[in-house]
Amino acid sequence: MFVSRTVRRAAIEGWIRTRISRECPKTFRAMSGGVNETSESKDKLVIFDTTLRDGEQSPGATLNRSEKLQIASALSMMGVDVCEAGFPIASPGDFDAVRQIAEEIGPLTEGRLDGSTMRIAGLSRASEKDIVRCYDAVKVAPKHRIHTFLATSDIHLKYKLKMSHDECIQKCASAVALASSLVDDVEFSCEDAGRSDPDFMCDVLGEVIKAGATTLNIPDTVGYVAPDEYGALIKYLIENTPGGKNPDVIWSVHCHNDLGLAVANSLAAISNGARQAECTVNGIGERAGNASLEEIVMAIRTRPNLFPVHTKQIDTTRIIRTSRMVSQFTGLSVQRNKAIVGVNAFSHEAGIHQDGVLKHQQTYEIMRPESVGLTSNMLVLGKHSGKHAYRSRLLELGFSDLTDEQIEDFVDRFKRLADEKKVVTDADMETIVSDELYKPEPVWALKSVHVTAGNLLKPTATVSMVDKDGKEVNVAEIGAGPVDSIFKCIKRIIETPTTLIEYQVSSVTQGTGAVGSVSVTIQQTPEMEDTKEGTKMSKLNPQTGDVSQKLYTGSGSDTDILVASAKAYVNAFNKLVQSQEMDVIRSRRVAEAAASASGN
Repeated sequence: MFVSRTVRRAAIEGWIRTRISRECPKTFRAMSGGVNETSESKDKLVIFDTTLRDGEQSPGATLNRSEKLQIASALSMMGVDVCEAGFPIASPGDFDAVRQIAEEIGPLTEGRLDGSTMRIAGLSRASEKDIVRCYDAVKVAPKHRIHTFLATSDIHLKYKLKMSHDECIQKCASAVALASSLVDDVEFSCEDAGRSDPDFMCDVLGEVIKAGATTLNIPDTVGYVAPDEYGALIKYLIENTPGGKNPDVIWSVHCHNDLGLAVANSLAAISNGARQAECTVNGIGERAGNASLEEIVMAIRTRPNLFPVHTKQIDTTRIIRTSRMVSQFTGLSVQRNKAIVGVNAFSHEAGIHQDGVLKHQQTYEIMRPESVGLTSNMLVLGKHSGKHAYRSRLLELGFSDLTDEQIEDFVDRFKRLADEKKVVTDADMETIVSDELYKPEPVWALKSVHVTAGNLLKPTATVSMVDKDGKEVNVAEIGAGPVDSIFKCIKRIIETPTTLIEYQVSSVTQGTGAVGSVSVTIQQTPEMEDTKEGTKMSKLNPQTGDVSQKLYTGSGSDTDILVASAKAYVNAFNKLVQSQEMDVIRSRRVAEAAASASGN
């Protein structure tokens, strides 16, 4: 009997689907976006996000207070259990930001699947001054934590701390005892645990448990260990630390990515008893970064049969939106092939892959794009598309909180872009909307850029800008190139001495009409002061005792890369100017407080 090709194909696909669902039910449900039916019997994995603390320590990733609040709010709505909001002793600005997050974000329950509030944590060294300062910052949150730490590796004790093992144990226990007298949730970290002696750590951790520590963190601070040895270390510490098997004690991991093993190490630790994972959005952080929040969560969701924990409190559909917010605010671009959140993560170019995915999504996709906040369908939009089509696409992309006026403005921009490149892609739309929504509040606004350049011409730029009072300023400059001439104009208008640290250009969409993205990092030129010898030297930062090295990163996007460069440079300057204004306000408050205390 003749059987058509279509019927045979349907029969084969049905057989494959039935076979998978019977033989690998857990894998099948995970791939289909379902929750593992045994999750109720599994331990909860506490997701501890340190994007605002360790993540902000990425060079050039300085965030202002408004940006930190928006990121903290996004983390809360995603369902993150603990948000490490900063290092309060580091500066007055860090203290203020942590306290404001504790006040405004700490009580929120909106969007949280389990209805709880997010715990707000602050980091402190193992010293009384640090711990008290940390407590003052986080105490206003309904749920709060003091996270204190001290190095335990011989290399740190000998060369950095100049401290014996006995002195280390005593200092750790004293610090935790003080913290536990202030709050009922204390976390202690053995800095550089990956290179510490396991038996010595057992001694340290046993004493901090007695002193009141409720979470024990074993950080691979320098990204040194491999998964097998890290998993074995966690298991050894749990089994050999006095009180380590107490069900009220949570073992935590904090892995750096210097060897590209941060997520693998974290998962190995979870398999061996860790029940808190410290991570960051997009994996940002010191040096090569931290374990990526989205990779840990989606690994456990996709392969639930491999891990004895669940993360069902996390709303994974908010991952993409939060990732892009963090990338836009920090100026740290996500590599195209980054797992989960990279542009290519759910893209298929090879003909064989395209054919397979069209016939059955699971042939080449182990996760549904919708599960992380994407859509699997590409709606082709152009200059003839109406507002309704664009609005629907924006909603599908996660931009559900736009006003009618914003949508009208964005549709106009999309159509102007369509005139240039015919088709407006998802990446185009997301770049244009993100560039508008996540840019700093304007102190200076870019009005227009005009450049004359060529191989026989001196590059000349004319830039028009408007300040926050509505005053327009126009300047023209000659530079070594078109970008240099634009930047000279902007520096002359804003009149703030800076040094350009980094300039990056990338194409975020395809084709010759691609939308280009520019990231600019600047540093304010250190103030100079007179010495007794009559010479000039850089003024020291009163907080650190060093020459100020604070960096400000701005980003901009446009089909004209020169305009994108100007937008990025202005955004960076806006952050710098806002930071200066906040410093002035803080100084005034300190002076007023001092005057009030003295009775004047």
